[in-house]
Amino acid sequence: MTQKDLEFFKKLLEDRKIQIKKNIDDAASEVNGLRDSGVSDEFDIASINTDQLIEQSISAQQRAELDEIALSLSKIFNNTYGICEMCEEEIGMARLKVKPHARYCITCREIVEKTAKK
Repeated sequence: MTQKDLEFFKKLLEDRKIQIKKNIDDAASEVNGLRDSGVSDEFDIASINTDQLIEQSISAQQRAELDEIALSLSKIFNNTYGICEMCEEEIGMARLKVKPHARYCITCREIVEKTAKK
């Protein structure tokens, strides 16, 4: 992978990191705003609670993605970015463009997913 490729992926990862943090902050502000709106109707309260549970679930997924992004950024720094953690072969550029924080090549990812389902 060229230095230009690494810079491209670093920018992509950093931009995604910023977007995720904004999403998490916006979701928290929205739920807090609903809670602070003085709603007293039990259906509205139930709706707010449901919204909060959904936002927490989405935020948890996004925090996990933030961890993966941090790992990928450290790999760029350590010159190990784009290398499959299982077979140690290069991860295809097409895969990295779709999922820049990919830890495995396609073949190894399928093995990981099959093993996790058992």
